[in-house]
Amino acid sequence: MNINRRQVLWAGGAIGATALLAACSSSGGGTSSDPAAGGGKPKNGGTLRVGALGRASAITRDPHGTQVNESDYLVIALVFDTLTVPGAKTNTVPRLAASWESSPDLKTWKFKIDKDAVFHDGTAVTAEDVVWSLKRLRNTPSGAARLPGVKAENITAEGADTVVIVSDYANAEFPVLTRFTTFVMKKGTKDSEIAKAPGTGPFKLDWYRGGNARLVKNDTWYGPAVHLDAIEVTMFETPQAMANALLAGQIDLASNAGAVAARTAATRKDIQVLRRPNDMAMPIVMRTAEGSPFADERVREAMRLVVDREAMVRQVLSGYGTVANDILGTGDPDYAKSIPQRDRDLAQAKKLLRAAGFDLSRTYDLVTTDDIAGLADSATLFANQAREAGIKVKVVKQESGAFWEKTWKTGDFYTTYWGTNDSVVFFASKTLVSDAGQNESGWADKEFDAAYRKVIGTKDAEQRAAFLKQLQQIEYDRSGYLLWGMADGIDLAAAKVRNLPKLAGYGRVQLEGVWLS
Repeated sequence: MNINRRQVLWAGGAIGATALLAACSSSGGGTSSDPAAGGGKPKNGGTLRVGALGRASAITRDPHGTQVNESDYLVIALVFDTLTVPGAKTNTVPRLAASWESSPDLKTWKFKIDKDAVFHDGTAVTAEDVVWSLKRLRNTPSGAARLPGVKAENITAEGADTVVIVSDYANAEFPVLTRFTTFVMKKGTKDSEIAKAPGTGPFKLDWYRGGNARLVKNDTWYGPAVHLDAIEVTMFETPQAMANALLAGQIDLASNAGAVAARTAATRKDIQVLRRPNDMAMPIVMRTAEGSPFADERVREAMRLVVDREAMVRQVLSGYGTVANDILGTGDPDYAKSIPQRDRDLAQAKKLLRAAGFDLSRTYDLVTTDDIAGLADSATLFANQAREAGIKVKVVKQESGAFWEKTWKTGDFYTTYWGTNDSVVFFASKTLVSDAGQNESGWADKEFDAAYRKVIGTKDAEQRAAFLKQLQQIEYDRSGYLLWGMADGIDLAAAKVRNLPKLAGYGRVQLEGVWLS
């Protein structure tokens, strides 16, 4: 299984993707009228009991490893800090890196480490620690996808507090790439020591047992005030089991509980239902490489015209989501809303299929998995809709491990999901440029690649936005993605829980600003 794919999902996505802090405020983004937003004066003390999804067979402790479990990623994200984090007002705000600047050619980036940052054992964080951590990250099997355009030897220290990263090409968006996996450990930490290695985050590990953990407040954290004494993380294998535990008062927060649990909890006055828009994408992937039934862009366009997007949102997401337009990164401030919404048009779809010589006598397997609620349902509903255009689609469910090892990045027709949706460029770099480390559809488009380089190589905001519009238009017209909708992220919380993060993705696991009334 590819390491970074699943890690970015939970980061990102955090699960679904975004949020807040170091530069300034706590993670809550709501209003004072919303209890979860933190109305009133914060109180200190107490233990927040959090439920998070995971499986015992997929447990990992390595910050640079495979975080398949949301429960593991939550623990890691509270114990270790990344250089930057997603922000509420801007896509990227400081965390361990207090500031950053680029060279005029946008190839050299310098990150200055927060002067007050210390590890949990009291030792100061140095540039050498960060350099060692980034090189370790870069040298993982998915390192090129995690830090695209950067070679390990081009990550160096300048003095005690400055990290210098030289990219192979101009990249004005490089700080965006440091938000999700750049967890910093002490220089020289051995693999055998990682489970107990000190981090720099707002909480310290007290104990960890089989996916469950207790974290205690880090009194030396350099960020905003932490109000909780501790966070206890309990791993659940299904959203329903987790939601039931919340309704029974066994936990205080059910993270990423899903629409079914939200409907059940909606009648309970003692339960808060927190919705995060643009939290998760569940696109259908069509392989564009030669030899695939979907290599002809007219066929891919037909598939995008077959889907009834409103019905998908209504039935698959129970209305907890919004219609999408086949462009990944719907939460980007420069998302191209001016591109016309693609609607269902069966007549045009049939016309395109005839022109492309698409074989309607065949049955096409659409491979999916039960990793997240609604994913397999989306495949089934699409198959039913495609039948109305004369396309025979058979839904094939695979066990999670087999799906990621045998289908992902190689299959002709399959579902996938992402939780990092606040940046069009993020997706372009990860999944859409020809040499992307996670090019899920095998797409190679020279015009798109050139547009991408223009975007990331442009400093002027207005000019960059124009180039980004061109990039999105190409993706809309020709990519291998059918993105029919965006699912809301849904957390359930007891009434006493205040100031929960409201942003999607990585922002959702940043619980340091939470307090209990």
